[in-house]
Amino acid sequence: MPLALLALAIGAFGIGTTEFVIMGLLPEVAGDFGVSIPTAGLLVTGYALGVVIGAPLMTVLGTKVPRKRMLMVLMGLFIVGNLLSAVAPAFAVMLIGRVVASLAHGAFFGIGSVVAAELVAPDKKAGAIAMMFTGLTVANVVGVPLGTLIGQNVGWRVTFGIVAALGVVGLAGIARLVPDLPKPEGVHLRHELAAFKNAQVLLAMAMTVLGFGGVFAAITYIAPMMTHIAGFADGSVTWLLVLFGLGMVGGNLIGGRFADRALMPMLYVSLGALAVVLALFTLTAHNKIAAAVTIALIGALGFATVPPLQKRVLDQAHGAPTLASAVNIGAFNLGNALSAWLGGMVIAAGFGYTAPNWVGAVLAAAALVLAVFSAALERRHATRGTASAPAAPTARRTPVHH
Repeated sequence: MPLALLALAIGAFGIGTTEFVIMGLLPEVAGDFGVSIPTAGLLVTGYALGVVIGAPLMTVLGTKVPRKRMLMVLMGLFIVGNLLSAVAPAFAVMLIGRVVASLAHGAFFGIGSVVAAELVAPDKKAGAIAMMFTGLTVANVVGVPLGTLIGQNVGWRVTFGIVAALGVVGLAGIARLVPDLPKPEGVHLRHELAAFKNAQVLLAMAMTVLGFGGVFAAITYIAPMMTHIAGFADGSVTWLLVLFGLGMVGGNLIGGRFADRALMPMLYVSLGALAVVLALFTLTAHNKIAAAVTIALIGALGFATVPPLQKRVLDQAHGAPTLASAVNIGAFNLGNALSAWLGGMVIAAGFGYTAPNWVGAVLAAAALVLAVFSAALERRHATRGTASAPAAPTARRTPVHH
């Protein structure tokens, strides 16, 4: 794998850290600004919405810019947003900083996926995408727990300052290691938009929303579920999230490896197994050891879907994949927001802290149904194309004489 992928992975590590570390620092931030925890939660919501909006917006703005230069611009935006958060004199300023940083998120992973795929041979594209996403998964194992620890003991502003410094390292790596990859000739915004007329692109994005949404239906409420149901101490939630992150790292690498060999079968297995494991989590959540194992499996199976889904979008978008790739990153965050909302609804309705697991299982199962339907649709189109192909040449070779 080329060294350029390391630079992309470092950028992804910084982005993953800033996205999730705020969840562990909400009490400290709320206390410093004198706001409630729910109000401080807007820092999470604002970031997620910024990703959904920023992914297509920044990609469209960058359609006329070479991809390497656009990646550097995005890392610059990421640095500015985190520095603004680190020095924010008021809560509103920090919220603005979070939104500014989030605008870089979707476009970075979207354009980065295209660049990563172009750096390697055709049979290694999913593996290259997985290598970049390794930065995001490792952030959940190292960056988020370490950032939370620093924020709780030294100050949350120091954490965001360190994240900004990571952005500087990522920017330098991209400038030094990523080769100049000019935008393909003849590809304009209308070509990028045309990809959304392809039903397979839309189906892949729907699979992304539902499949990854299944993961976050459960993980969003992992703290109350593990403390109230499994009986873990509050301090144990950190290492349980590390287990989840380790599962993500392994699942991401496995998903990338097997997606290059058999993409759709990889999706069938990972989505089907994810639905089963999430359903079983309603039972295993009552036992500490079983719950810990299940959490790692959810991370592994959930992230095993990421490289194949991202590659599926790139393949189906053909010669103009950049915007579709970025929008698919937004789809992951849309799935997170949707599943967190649905999970909260079933808890509020009185079904208990394990009820979000059933929501996740249903979402993952729905993604599996879409995967099967997508493959069947593709086979039908291929069969029609094969059946109709000989007709035209035969007619031309046998003209009618009177």
